[in-house]
This record gives sequence, structure tokens and C-alpha cells, in this order.
Amino acid sequence: MPSLIDKVKKLAAGFDEETLRSIEINPLRVEAGAIQEVAPYLKEQQYSRVIIAADAITYEIAGKTLEEAVAALGISVHVTNLKPDRQGDVIADEASIVQLLLDIQQYKAQVVIAAGSGTIHDISRYAAYTASIPFVSVPTAPSVDGFNSKGAPIIIRGEKKTIAAIGPDAIFADLDILASAPAAMVAAGFGDMLGKYTSLLDWSFGASEGGEPYSVEVAEITRIALNKCVEHIDLIARRDPEGIRILIEALIESGLAMLLFGQSHSASGSEHHLSHFWEMEYIRLGKRQLLHGAKVGVACAEISKLYHRLAEEESGLAFTAHHEKVREAIAALPGESMLREWLSQVGGPSTTEELGVDSELLMRSLLEAHHVRPNRYTLLRAYNSL
Repeated sequence: MPSLIDKVKKLAAGFDEETLRSIEINPLRVEAGAIQEVAPYLKEQQYSRVIIAADAITYEIAGKTLEEAVAALGISVHVTNLKPDRQGDVIADEASIVQLLLDIQQYKAQVVIAAGSGTIHDISRYAAYTASIPFVSVPTAPSVDGFNSKGAPIIIRGEKKTIAAIGPDAIFADLDILASAPAAMVAAGFGDMLGKYTSLLDWSFGASEGGEPYSVEVAEITRIALNKCVEHIDLIARRDPEGIRILIEALIESGLAMLLFGQSHSASGSEHHLSHFWEMEYIRLGKRQLLHGAKVGVACAEISKLYHRLAEEESGLAFTAHHEKVREAIAALPGESMLREWLSQVGGPSTTEELGVDSELLMRSLLEAHHVRPNRYTLLRAYNSL
């Protein structure tokens, strides 16, 4: 049976060998009991000093098991229990990165194991990159598509910036652990995938109207991963093991597509800019954070609502160079009601009200969120530039 890497490579036949080699992750395990393979892998790689990055919750889910298994093989292991902020959230900011970096230096770690979801991976990938050591991915929930990303979205002085870092040397996605993740985390992963509807539209728009680089193959890889999730929404909604496998593989495939292209256009458009805008506002106000994928899913519905409105107005797309092409792309975009129905079906919030984002913040984000990534030419940015 072909691996995920092989499947992606087959769809990316137009890329050169060097680029295809750059997405290699070996091993990439997506199977029940995968966590048991981590310690033997570390032994095989001849690591003698290891740090496990976790928080209080993910330590109980995976960190403790990893710590005991690694120590049993005679490898020196230290656990960095990442501390929450005043609101009780572990966030990928300067404090968390410095906490992990200091432990890496003190314990002379040779590798970091990221045991957790997206935030812990972002902290680990940037700290490992800064310390010039590798990291290994052990996801505890199928909640985001950034496990194998080389970009780290970091909060710096309250602003979210995506900074170049490293991808994991290996991924051990244990389906037993992932299937036991809270329903909200599963719904968030589905929401992150659903956001590809608007990110792919924005990317196509940016390429045709803004001269942005584009890859048909990368867009297709992302679209296939998205379609698999929607086609198997029933399995994902009831957290069937097969549904969880489909979801985590789709999230990883989306990450591999980004690695191939070298940028996140395929998976991050206006819906992500809204999500990041809301996140920064919550940090500024000292409010508890919302799940990334939950925000992306709801933001996708809001962007779809706006784009469909523009397409329906006689002069709504007059600011675009290729009106009919843009109108056709929007016609193929699921409407807000369908997107909200899917989000509800998997048990996640489907509206800003359910999410906890008030109407004033929503309106402000629709007007200003494109400034989060000023180098991206999305339809939202073009519309707001009028």
C-alpha cells in the first residue's frame, strides 16, 4: 500500500527530484499504537539526550508514556511542561519559546519531541530550529494541518507572524490517541480542512489577478484531501477510527502540499487572516483563546457569505480584472449555509455567535484582516483596497 508521501509525490510529478526529496518524512506512521515506535526510533538514531515538549494535558495523554518508554531504553529524557499564560492558555509566543530553548540548552538536548497539538508543534519547531536540532512530531489530536509545516505562526509582542522554521524528521500519529481526542478538537481539524475552500479560491484569484506564484499540482493535492473529509463527514462526526484516519491523513497531506510549494497559499487565505485577527484581539483583551480550526471553519463560512454576495451584485466584482472567471470560481464555492451545516454536523461552532466572536469584531476583521498577511493578494484584500 503506497505511503502518504508516495501518494503526494504521484500527484506532484511535475516537481523536480530535489523538491520531492524535501518533503520526505521518514518514518511517517499513521496507525494504532504508533506511539510505541517513538523510543525505538530515537534509539536507532543514537540520540542520548531528549526533550519532550508538552503541556499539563498532553503530558497525561502522551508525554508520560513517551517519557517512560524513552527512559526504559537508557536515553536521558527531560519533559518541558509548557506553562500557560494568565488566561490559562499555552500559546506560541516569546515566553513559551524561551522556556523550551532554555531547557534545550540546559539539558544539551539533541532532539525535541512535540507531544501535543498545533501550538506545541509551533513552539517546538521554532525552538528546535533556533537550537539547530531536529524535532519529532507526536500529535495528540487531529486538530490542525500544521504538524509537518516548516512555518511557525508565532505571537510576537501581540502580533501573529509566520516565521520560517523546520519540519519534523518523523511523525508518529497514533490513531488510538487521536480517536480519543475531545470532540471539539476533531471538529477543529475538520474546520481547518474546510477552510481550504476559500484558501484555494483566494490563491487562484491571487495568481490570476495579483501575479502570485501558483501550482496546479499543489492545489489539486489540497483539493483531494479536502474532498475526502467532506465525503466522509459522517465517519468523522462520530469519531469512527476510519474517519479519524481520513482526517489526520488529510491534514498531513495539506501540510505536505505546503512543503512542496514552499509557502502556505494552498491552505491559508482570507479565512486564516480572520482567524489570526481574532486571535490577536483576544490576546490584546486578555481573553481565553479559541481553537484555531474552529475559528477557521466559521471564518470560511463568513468569507463565503461575503464572496457570494459580491458575485450576486451586478457590479460587485467590478474591481476584478476577470469578472466572469471570479464569478465562476465563487459559484463553485459552497455557500455559507452548507458550510455551517457541515460544521454543526461534526460538533463544532458554525456561527460567530457560537464561537464567541461579537459582531463588532467580525465587521472589523472583514475590513482589516487582510493586513495580517499584506503580501497575500486575496479577493478580500482586493475588495477592501477599493
